[in-house]
Amino acid sequence: MSVLRHRLGPYLLTAPFFVIFGVFGLFPMLYTAWVALHDWHLVNGDKGFVGFGNFVTLASDPHFYNALFNTVSIFVLSTVPQLLAALGLAALLDRPLRARTMWRASVLLPNVVSVVAVALVFGQLFAKDYGVVNWVLGLVGLDPVDWRAHRLAAHVAISTMVMWRWTGYNALLYLAAMQSVPQERYDAAMIDGASRWRTFWSITVPAIRPTILFTVVVSTIGGLQLFAEPQLFDDTGIAGTGGADREFQTLAMYLYERGFGLFDAGYAAAIAWVLFLLSAGFALVNFLLVRRLRGGE
Repeated sequence: MSVLRHRLGPYLLTAPFFVIFGVFGLFPMLYTAWVALHDWHLVNGDKGFVGFGNFVTLASDPHFYNALFNTVSIFVLSTVPQLLAALGLAALLDRPLRARTMWRASVLLPNVVSVVAVALVFGQLFAKDYGVVNWVLGLVGLDPVDWRAHRLAAHVAISTMVMWRWTGYNALLYLAAMQSVPQERYDAAMIDGASRWRTFWSITVPAIRPTILFTVVVSTIGGLQLFAEPQLFDDTGIAGTGGADREFQTLAMYLYERGFGLFDAGYAAAIAWVLFLLSAGFALVNFLLVRRLRGGE
């Protein structure tokens, strides 16, 4: 009996995870794949098997490529400055400061604020006629910008919103990684006469490289699935379009438009699987990079 308990114990302990994953993870994913192979109306249900017809249509859909470009553009504009700012913020928080616990806790506040509240505030800040940002531009002699009507302006506004929410969160991840770097490395660099700037880039950054790669991939996956910020930034009243001319429609918004606006569940499921494959591809790249970097150490 003890031998049986010893053999079955690990499986019984891990069984709840696999059951929950199977019900809420694997089954929806497989069911979505099945729906993507059909002409599936959200209300009327299955209208027939079409194979990869939805994916073929998607490959020639200009709205899909527009949404893909917008998604990548907003991701780049938000993630690169965000991670650099988080790295610098973590370096400041790693230094001896008065009330440093308060400072470390405060950088997480933007992340815990409701995304709806954040979107409403930033929507007012970037308003065309009475927004604070245009008022500041007017102080330096620049013309007001219609942040929702121009593609680049809309991407900058949404990226600013994303950066404000997630910079502090990533900074805390970097801070935790920095505090695990052995002090002996810094002592050796100090003896060699290295400056604080050189020590940071030659010791700290290489030591926390796996954490940096992790945040890059997680931010990329989050960027590919960006929905709430651009959706709430839109003031056209049409869900999922991302502006009057789709200036900032992301892939997730296009999925929402096709699935819940046009009730084309089969096509929306195909978009969902493309999103999944893109996310899985970035995760695979992260795995290969981390393995290569660890192998070179």
